[in-house]
Amino acid sequence: MRIDLHTHSTASDGTDTPAELVRNAAAAGLDVVALTDHDTVGGYAEARAALPEGLTLVTGAELSCRLDGVSLHMLAYLFDPDEPELARERELVRDDRVPRARAMVGKLRELGVPVTWEQVARIAGDGAVGRPHIATALVELGVVGSVSDAFTSEWLANDGRAYVEKHELDPFDAIRLVKAAGGVTVFAHPLAVKRGSCVPEGAIAELAAAGLDGIEVDHMDHDDPTRARLRGLAADLGLLTTGSSDYHGSRKTCGLGDCTTDPEIYGEIVRRATGAFPVPGAGG
Repeated sequence: MRIDLHTHSTASDGTDTPAELVRNAAAAGLDVVALTDHDTVGGYAEARAALPEGLTLVTGAELSCRLDGVSLHMLAYLFDPDEPELARERELVRDDRVPRARAMVGKLRELGVPVTWEQVARIAGDGAVGRPHIATALVELGVVGSVSDAFTSEWLANDGRAYVEKHELDPFDAIRLVKAAGGVTVFAHPLAVKRGSCVPEGAIAELAAAGLDGIEVDHMDHDDPTRARLRGLAADLGLLTTGSSDYHGSRKTCGLGDCTTDPEIYGEIVRRATGAFPVPGAGG
């Protein structure tokens, strides 16, 4: 089985619609794909309706969190999307995205970049506006060569000149809320240092003690020594280890299935979940 547990659609900051994403996942030879848009479950219905035969959909989300001033992302799988407390927190994060993006556009203009809110809003469309949309605007303007090039201290990284904080969950609260909604939590790309500051390994141990289920190890932003280090940490802490593409369509260079999750690990995630079940494709 080929299993990719981290992808994004136009419901957040990807370029594939949810329907296109599941069709592209099947074409890429995947057996299982997780839809994990940022702080939203808005792509679920379209993805389900278009799900090709032979492909299983895992519903999820990537939750925006912050710990001791450091931003981090928590992947949540197979939770009940209607559980009210978790739904309320996702809404708070989403509601803060537009003012935050407008503030980042303002900072960029102060730095001499002729970006406009209208340009960023056009790129985001109906998705949850975020830094990748602003980065795409910088590419369009010729300020940077690629979306990845915008995520530096010069521009949009966590320590960047144009960075603006947003409402984010405490990760301990995120674990508690996802668990209460019957879901499973995996810390996304925990040592992706190219994105900015990362939480220390001691904090990962504290999250594990609070009920964190796993960490994303095989990811494009982790080199081989980092992956080995994370596997050792996961073994010490009793955490599951996943691999995922973090696919964003044409917005990033990674392809569906570039990194995958071991079938036994996937089976354990499904076993632990009680809020929702994987959706088998019936040829949508």
